[in-house]
Amino acid sequence: MATVHTTIDAPVEDVWDALVDVRTYPHWLIGARRIRRVDDGWPAPGTAFHHEVGLGGPLTIRDSTRSESVEHRRRLELDVRARPLLRANVTFALRPTPEGTEVTLEEHPTGWHRALAPVLAPLVMARNRASLEKLDERVTERSRRNERSDGA
Repeated sequence: MATVHTTIDAPVEDVWDALVDVRTYPHWLIGARRIRRVDDGWPAPGTAFHHEVGLGGPLTIRDSTRSESVEHRRRLELDVRARPLLRANVTFALRPTPEGTEVTLEEHPTGWHRALAPVLAPLVMARNRASLEKLDERVTERSRRNERSDGA
């Protein structure tokens, strides 16, 4: 299991909007290359988005991620697939704080991938920490743009 946290200086609504807008994932989620298709009704449980992950070219994997559970503006649980290299349950949890929104990202490998978890945990945590930093930048930038357009 790999768990990382950050606090983003933005309201929960803004962070949630970025999490459920999977077309933004290639901009902040390390390893996400391209979103190919998003099911109607996303992020309702059972819906999926189809993506490419990896380093590009022949080192790219086409697969999908399915929504397992949603608590609007609080929790998004995903079954992430980049087979054969990865299969994991990923949970984003949001909690309002005086400083903005605390974001927790938990990643639990599933299937045979669990055997690699102890070895890969430091790399997964570093990747997830970097992804949350990029998410913070994206949400903060988007919030500032919205504030400027509201005040104009």
